[in-house]
Amino acid sequence: MTVRIESDICIIGSGITAILAAERLTELTDADIVIVEAGGRTTPAQDRIGKRRRFIDYGENPWTGDHIQGQTGEGLFYRSMNVGGCAMHWDGACPRFSPEDFRQESMYGVGTDWPIGYGDLEPYYQDFEERVGVAGEAGPPEYDPRSGPYPMPPLPLSYNLEILKAWGESADIPFWTQPWAKATTTEYGRALCRRCDTCHICPTGAKYTPDVTLDRLITEGRVRLLTHTLVRRLELHENSDRVKHAVAVDSEAPNEPLELHADTFVLAAGYAWSPHLLLLSANSRFPDGLANRTGMVGRYMTGHPYASAQIDLPLESYPGMFSTNSLLSRMFARPGPMERYVRHDLRIWTSTAGRQPRPRGDDGSWLFGNAVMDDWQARTKRSSARVRGYYDVIPDRNSLLSLDPERQNRWGDPMPKIEFRDAPESVELRAHTHETMFGLFERMADVGGGSVMSTQISTQMEHPGGGCRMGDDPTTSVTDSYGRTHDHENLFVIGASTMVSGGCANGTPTFCALSLRSADVIGAES
Repeated sequence: MTVRIESDICIIGSGITAILAAERLTELTDADIVIVEAGGRTTPAQDRIGKRRRFIDYGENPWTGDHIQGQTGEGLFYRSMNVGGCAMHWDGACPRFSPEDFRQESMYGVGTDWPIGYGDLEPYYQDFEERVGVAGEAGPPEYDPRSGPYPMPPLPLSYNLEILKAWGESADIPFWTQPWAKATTTEYGRALCRRCDTCHICPTGAKYTPDVTLDRLITEGRVRLLTHTLVRRLELHENSDRVKHAVAVDSEAPNEPLELHADTFVLAAGYAWSPHLLLLSANSRFPDGLANRTGMVGRYMTGHPYASAQIDLPLESYPGMFSTNSLLSRMFARPGPMERYVRHDLRIWTSTAGRQPRPRGDDGSWLFGNAVMDDWQARTKRSSARVRGYYDVIPDRNSLLSLDPERQNRWGDPMPKIEFRDAPESVELRAHTHETMFGLFERMADVGGGSVMSTQISTQMEHPGGGCRMGDDPTTSVTDSYGRTHDHENLFVIGASTMVSGGCANGTPTFCALSLRSADVIGAES
């Protein structure tokens, strides 16, 4: 017998976008909300101190059961399929996009303008920062436009970052502190960040993880959560384009057919699994997948690469606390008119490479007693900095997520395959982009009387998104600016998959802000 679960709003996925959107919906409506998660729960807060210890001592994965065996694909995938998603173990960096990220074509003649501008999203950026409790400082208004302050003051800079900030600004580049979803006050009910440099598994609860919000919503009876429930396809009403129900399987009772019925469906399964589910849901009327009448599902997969350098400087520094922290500049993300398109952010980290005490000298001889301290002090007379810039690339229409018939999960569903591809204009600009950024690194080194020791170019996309891009034209997009699919009025897609481009910064604040904006529309209609 088929198990049938009814709700007003069914949210598929339980990552940070799903949970924040659900929280907003409960503020707008009394609708019955069900959140459906394919995986289960991972390490609870009370176990994270012990898991951190084993992570340090043995390199163990501290997030127990955070993936589903066989539920993966070919290409760049985040393996996390668990309650809270990838934001259970994110570092918590929270930079916004720049206004230029939303106006590539109109300002620079490349790429595609988003259907909304920075001003449309700015209140939702602020809302996101308030909900997760972001600590930060505002940069210069011309580079970091904001309507209000961060909810919490920034994490203090280490001694090393203080001297590196002075160095960076001596090159006429303004730097300020990276914003983090880590507590510097107790008003959010979280412990203060101790800057212990294991942000992957925060032992104190200072870093925001979305399970905290979800557990509160469940305790208050505002949402229901189904775990171990993999949605395999969406079904339409007969003679209608509205979604009727989702067909799912409970991995703990796989022989019982399961249907999820709702008035509104919200697909929040991430940049890979949201377009994948739409493709799996093909039927006679939508033979290429739901929301895919114009063949746009899975296209324009996006993200951004980086260029980086290790710079040796004649500055006295010491191995210090919180090397995860970084300085941030958006100067080169807001460059004004350009002859050739190069936009990137710029970050500085302390590097302790070669700065720790060591048992042997340069000639290989053993060091004993005071010789260890003398050697270490001599080597701290110079500093090493890491600089990195995430640079914007234009995604190609054939930057593609597709179904892979050669790879299936245990239920016989074809798994996704992702092939990232830059648009021709970004391919043509790649050498110029790297040359421009490496020239900047050389200039910074020269200003500080140092030298570039090494450079690196990333080989894969960072902070990926796309696959269900938003837009006003159904022939070139999957959803409108609120995430409503053009083909199905009661089906929304929220999260990273709706991103038009990868910008020059981590995408989490942007796609969370987009999801909060979508929640306002969904809530008003429920």
